[in-house]
Amino acid sequence: MKVLLVYPAYPDTFWSFKHALKIIFKRATHPPLGLLTVASLLPKEWSLKLVDLNIEKLKEEDIKKVDYILLSGMSVQRESAEEVIALSKKYGKKIIAGGPLFTTFWKDFIDKVDYVVLNEAEITLPKFLEDFKAGKAQKIYTSSELADLTKSPAPSYHLINFSHYTSMCIQYSRGCPFNCEFCDVTNLFGHQVRTKTTQQILTELENLYNLGWRGSVFFVDDNFIGGKRKIKEDLLPAIIKWQESHNYPFYFYTQVSINLADDKELMQMMVKAGFVSVFIGIETPNEDSLKEANKVQNRNRDLIENIHKIQREGLEVMGGFIVGFDNDPPDIFQRLIHFVKESRIIVAMVGLLNAPPGTKLYQRLLSEGRIRPTFKGNNTDFETNIVPKMDYHHLIDGYKKIIKELYNTLSYYRRISSFLDYFNPKGRFKIDRQFVRIHKTYLLGIPNIIWKFGFLEKRRGDFWKLFFKTLFKKPKALFTVLGQIVSGYHIRKIHNRIFDNS
Repeated sequence: MKVLLVYPAYPDTFWSFKHALKIIFKRATHPPLGLLTVASLLPKEWSLKLVDLNIEKLKEEDIKKVDYILLSGMSVQRESAEEVIALSKKYGKKIIAGGPLFTTFWKDFIDKVDYVVLNEAEITLPKFLEDFKAGKAQKIYTSSELADLTKSPAPSYHLINFSHYTSMCIQYSRGCPFNCEFCDVTNLFGHQVRTKTTQQILTELENLYNLGWRGSVFFVDDNFIGGKRKIKEDLLPAIIKWQESHNYPFYFYTQVSINLADDKELMQMMVKAGFVSVFIGIETPNEDSLKEANKVQNRNRDLIENIHKIQREGLEVMGGFIVGFDNDPPDIFQRLIHFVKESRIIVAMVGLLNAPPGTKLYQRLLSEGRIRPTFKGNNTDFETNIVPKMDYHHLIDGYKKIIKELYNTLSYYRRISSFLDYFNPKGRFKIDRQFVRIHKTYLLGIPNIIWKFGFLEKRRGDFWKLFFKTLFKKPKALFTVLGQIVSGYHIRKIHNRIFDNS
């Protein structure tokens, strides 16, 4: 059996980092971890090839050579997935589809693909394969059962070319103890935090190491600290020991909740293990909107001071923000701008409120007649599938104001400079052969970065001030700053395109 695993392309959005990647000679940020895990669940005798459309185009000869197309993706990749389906059908190839896009919208695809294997693959894929081998495969496979991650296989990293990516991926847990109204994580993975064993994680790190990877590794967990006790007592001590024994070949980043700031020991352990940054869903500085969204973990806090605590412990904080809540006051846009500047968050993902199907927000707004028919999964465009209480034009004008204020070059550089004053990088910093291998991406990209931002861009004087401030005052933060400079350039490019087309 010859099978082609296909991962659809992302559109040009906030998270694609398309324009930043060109500067550092990469094609994508992360490989498709879901498909790599699925590949390990397939029969060993099958011949597998993976095509990531964020890296390369889908060739007709690749389709002609295989028996089946295995397709997965997320909602935001829908357009590309539709194109893959059309091309596969052109050559009469059967399609097995799964993943978040098809789990949420399976009714839209039921007549377009041959099989849909929904929910968590560790549960539904083995049953499909059993029936497939017996020649009695059904159209749909679904289950409300949640997977035991201790039985989840290590991803088939050998199917990808590491050189195209800025970071590798690894997953420790699924599920989140919180229940934010707009979030579909608990709808897909439940409230109970399920984890792999520490040995599984060490095995996956060892696999990446033996295959030659050095540098960034993203723990894709929706909330890495959802089960604090196990992380502190078991996982992090083991990772620290592994990193020390391998001379720290990796640095990590992940997603956490704001209550990380309550645990100094946990922050220190994460830094010692090699974590350098965390993404936190801040959402809004407005307490009434936090209450509306059931964002209990963010309420009754000094959010700015919490962020500063995390930064002082040596972790950069990236933040997610949302406008368009029912309880947003007219001045929410200026308040959010002020919050981001005061918190010294450099990369702030600001988007319009959307209601993913299956969430409590979706059900509430559906009952109120406030759901629009299309959900694209891209909340950093002008796309929203809800009818907001705020005047739509006021909302869009306010959203534009936030983006223009936060991401014009002068404001952005000032925020990086302010961040440097507070940030206390504590990670390993020893210039040796290992250092060169770990930071190879940015070392090779430095001439291109300097040429573009130090000579070609309008605000090149501000670039040089920031560059030398970092070099002389916080040299450990140099690659963090260079990464944020190119990230800011990407964010400006995509929003300029959106604004020009609006």
